[in-house]
Amino acid sequence: MADFRNILMVVNPISGGEEKDDLIKEVRRAVEQNNCKFHLFKTKGENDIKKIKAEIDKTSPERVLVVGGDGTVKIVAEALFDKDLPIAIFPAGSANGLALNLGIPEKRKQQIEVALGDNFTSLDVLQINDELCLHLSDIGLNAELIKNYESASIRGKFGYLMQSIPTLIKSKYPYEYEVEVNGETFYHKGIMLAIANCTKYGTGAKINPEGKHDDGKFEIVIFKNLDITEILGTLREDVKFDPAFAETISTEQAIIKCKKPIAFQIDGEFIENTQKIAVKIAEKDLKIAVK
Repeated sequence: MADFRNILMVVNPISGGEEKDDLIKEVRRAVEQNNCKFHLFKTKGENDIKKIKAEIDKTSPERVLVVGGDGTVKIVAEALFDKDLPIAIFPAGSANGLALNLGIPEKRKQQIEVALGDNFTSLDVLQINDELCLHLSDIGLNAELIKNYESASIRGKFGYLMQSIPTLIKSKYPYEYEVEVNGETFYHKGIMLAIANCTKYGTGAKINPEGKHDDGKFEIVIFKNLDITEILGTLREDVKFDPAFAETISTEQAIIKCKKPIAFQIDGEFIENTQKIAVKIAEKDLKIAVK
């Protein structure tokens, strides 16, 4: 275990529809056994970023542990982005894509060892309009699904499944995208445009096979049609897209425009219906504990 005086654990109590009390007790025990002060903050869905900032200023932690899904990790990153503070992730959301991409273990004992250890990776951070993005963002069909999921009462992966068919039926794809990148403008039609900092969604679907989370670039992936065979193929490790199904552009910044407002999500959280997005690599990266 690394040398700490104070550790702050930020917990989203409703993420993933699972209780977190046992995990909190285990981590508290491990921290206090090493003569370190354990501080706990639970999100409430209102002014969380501001409140987490205040908690960090109050407790002066050497590390922040995050219990929740990608959206919770994003909130914590927003709160500490102007500080040189590493974070550790305990995946406990409906979708845990960032933890999956970083190889965070599934077993709790190993998660605690990683969270309190001294091995780290640097994660590129994307600036999308006025928001940070750590994992994946998209405009189109998947964002519509997330929007519908957030308005429903059932949490977890089953909640996503329950919303998938109604979303497919009601969606008005294909959408029209205008992409300005590397001094050129491209026009595309498709079911979804993804802005990828990592390779996989939390489902394990690999949508950005060549992507790296620490290379100073991100990928724009335009999915042109709803090809079930190709979609199932994203679950393989050796994914190779048919150009008729998907096209990838690697860049450091881009502007994306749509003719009509389209559903837009960042790190598993619906943001808004939008017609324009500006994306760039942020000046700072994020330090995350890994195996």
